[in-house]
Amino acid sequence: MMTLSLIGIGCGDPGQLTRAAIGAINTADLILIPRKGAAKSDLADLRRTICADVLTNDTTRIAEFDLPVRDAGEADYRKGVDDWHDAVAAIWSQTIADHLGADGKVALLIWGDPSLYDSSLRIARRLTPLPEIEVVPGITSIQALCAAHALPLNDIGEPFLVTTGRRLREGGWPEGVDTVVVMLDGGTAFQSLDPEGLQIWWGAYLGMADQIILSGALTEVGPRIVAARQGARERNGWIMDSYILKRRP
Repeated sequence: MMTLSLIGIGCGDPGQLTRAAIGAINTADLILIPRKGAAKSDLADLRRTICADVLTNDTTRIAEFDLPVRDAGEADYRKGVDDWHDAVAAIWSQTIADHLGADGKVALLIWGDPSLYDSSLRIARRLTPLPEIEVVPGITSIQALCAAHALPLNDIGEPFLVTTGRRLREGGWPEGVDTVVVMLDGGTAFQSLDPEGLQIWWGAYLGMADQIILSGALTEVGPRIVAARQGARERNGWIMDSYILKRRP
């Protein structure tokens, strides 16, 4: 029987690994490391560093593979994602078959946590035969962002909403909440909002050596975030950021 362990590794700081994560890494027969191209080599490097630091099982093998690129030009967004998930599942299956076979324990080191805006669980259920799936939770970018700003996410007795940059840009401020967490923003969707009365807490490369955080009134801090984000992307070739918006009376 094949077991697939999806191990949350936090947001870039190897110190965020839990004991459960370290244990799961060391019980794996095979660890898969995805490569996302030269521009995002830091993400594969971090996974290699984690394995070098905590892996003590001499029999565990490591296999790397090139992650397929999603077709961003597909008019139907959900179909594009669905096709991409199929392609990723196929390369997972092939890599496992090449390096392990049909039995054993495979591990994937998941950025953040597999439950939050991550496709690994959906992709895992496309594998044939279907493996037994094990999830080891990790620190999410939301937790890392709140910690970096020493910020309580929710106001007393109040809800909050987690959404994407695309949905914020297309739908505007969500109804019924005064706190919005924005992830997977390929740009700066907050610029589509009326900034009056909004506060922002923004962070990029959370937990990594290049971490950047900015906060304040959106009217004042928004332009600084746009400039900082552009500069960081030019320096590093990629950026991974998130932010929290709060609406004040």
